[in-house]
Amino acid sequence: MTWTSLFLKTDKMKVLVLGAGEVGERRASRFIQAGAEVIVTGGKISDNLQKLGAMTKPINEIEILVEWADLVVLASGDGEMNNKVANLAGEKLLNRADTPLEGNVIVPTTFSIADAQISIFTGGKSPLMARMLRKKIQSIITPEDILKIELQDYSRTKLKECVANQKLRRNYLYQISNDSEINKCLQENNLEEAMVLVNSFISQLDDSDSKINNQGNSSENPDEFYNGQNSKNQNSNNKGSMNQNSKNIGEDSF
Repeated sequence: MTWTSLFLKTDKMKVLVLGAGEVGERRASRFIQAGAEVIVTGGKISDNLQKLGAMTKPINEIEILVEWADLVVLASGDGEMNNKVANLAGEKLLNRADTPLEGNVIVPTTFSIADAQISIFTGGKSPLMARMLRKKIQSIITPEDILKIELQDYSRTKLKECVANQKLRRNYLYQISNDSEINKCLQENNLEEAMVLVNSFISQLDDSDSKINNQGNSSENPDEFYNGQNSKNQNSNNKGSMNQNSKNIGEDSF
């Protein structure tokens, strides 16, 4: 597969949608809600889309509209017109609802639960299976998972104030995530008490942690330090345990 998943900041982006049918309306609505400026051409837009803030322009202005756009979305049932506009778009960002793999941007099936946003792409093979997989994933995400996101954000911020070593922070974040008392609070929907326990955890970081923090990453081999610190903390009753493989992490810095 020659595609990779990315999240695109669309605030104030200029999006042209060709086609005002069901797919065109759905994509126009999605981009408007993400802060984009959207123009729809090639059909009459619905009252709902108009209320959201979509603008409409006549199709005979298509060349000017393509030039204006940062992203062009082709959602027309007219294949010939789609191809014409795709040629006009050139190297611009292009999403094709008719033949997705011929564009350079995919708009996958996506859902959000609080701050967790999950998208599924099957390589263009089965939009139906993408929707079914979405429902499966939705069914297993719990309110506790969402609270964990909030708590991890809080914990990362607090740890960055006192722990410079990224691998050490990762170690602590896993321990916080696996701590039974903290998880009990989250299961009881008590985020504030969980934060109190996180503060207590951070306050108990010992002198060797502070020493490494002061030295930063320059005077220690991060992998050697991380492995040693992990072994030490697994034997500590008040710091929980962390048995995840750190090399499998791929979202962003801790």
